Amino acid sequence: MAEWFNVGKIVNTQGIKGEVRVISRTDFTESRYKVGNTLYLFKTEGTEPIEVTVKSHRVHKTFDLLTFEGYNNLDEVEKLRDYIIRVPKDQLGELKENEYYFHEIIGCTVFTEEGEELGKISEILTPGANDVWVVKRKGGKDVLIPYIEEIVKDINISDKVIKIHLMEGLL
Repeated sequence: MAEWFNVGKIVNTQGIKGEVRVISRTDFTESRYKVGNTLYLFKTEGTEPIEVTVKSHRVHKTFDLLTFEGYNNLDEVEKLRDYIIRVPKDQLGELKENEYYFHEIIGCTVFTEEGEELGKISEILTPGANDVWVVKRKGGKDVLIPYIEEIVKDINISDKVIKIHLMEGLL
């Protein structure tokens, strides 16, 4: 059975020409939604996916707007609302050094340089200049860690461990 990775969710339609609004869960939108790419739409877990080919992609506000080949009007894409967009593992591709997929970072345990455990990364936010990792603390408030060189000192994906420099005011 194929291993699937979420790259977005169709949350609405846009206009009358078959465009859909997508909230993306990938930081590689330009390559993931490239015209001609194949994506797979899932209504629920365990169902057969609908295979679609990207016809167009543009960004509007916080949404990625997509059209698919063979879907040319509002009526045809209305039924795709709330579908999850996924790709199989073999479509992920190789990354450059010091680049990571979200699924590799989420679940990692974060430690300070002194060895103090802060918690596990539960989510990654993409507000703009850099990603922000949400660290779920045991019995405490979540900590927001900006993914910048001055703070993130070591990432060990195989051990699911990340070491950070605890700058003043971060907690």
